[in-house]
Amino acid sequence: MNYLIRIIILTLGGLISNIAISETLAIDAQERGINSTCASYLGQIEESYGLNGLNITFAHPSDPSLLPSLHISTKNYNNGSSTFSATLSPDGDHCYISTVVVTSVNNQSCEEITSLKKEESPSLNDTTYADGAFTILTPTDYSYQLIFTVTGENSCTMTETRMLWPGK
Repeated sequence: MNYLIRIIILTLGGLISNIAISETLAIDAQERGINSTCASYLGQIEESYGLNGLNITFAHPSDPSLLPSLHISTKNYNNGSSTFSATLSPDGDHCYISTVVVTSVNNQSCEEITSLKKEESPSLNDTTYADGAFTILTPTDYSYQLIFTVTGENSCTMTETRMLWPGK
């Protein structure tokens, strides 16, 4: 029994040492030794999205500057919550980035949010599936997609997905 407890504690300790919770994602990335190009892009993304919630970084324990890293920021609002996730993949002087932002809204329907988004950007193409349960908005340049999922009569989950290849 004592042996089992030691294994559990060592396993949890190993997992926790690979996870860091920090003030900002960019600062944590720099402290963890993430590729400097990727850390710079992460700082720009963090500022662009206004991320300031609970931040978590996953990085390889021995080669963080050479291998992909995962960065997560989550925040609660009075009418829902959002979770941002970025995977940074270094490649020499370049860094490939994929982002996902999931926002849950408890006091607005997907139809209302879709209308607002289309008013902001009339060129967005919209496609509806499953009798209106899902709507996808895509800009003409295909740089991202917004996926709306009906989660109740007056609630909606919006997922924004994006892939970036800066410099390539």
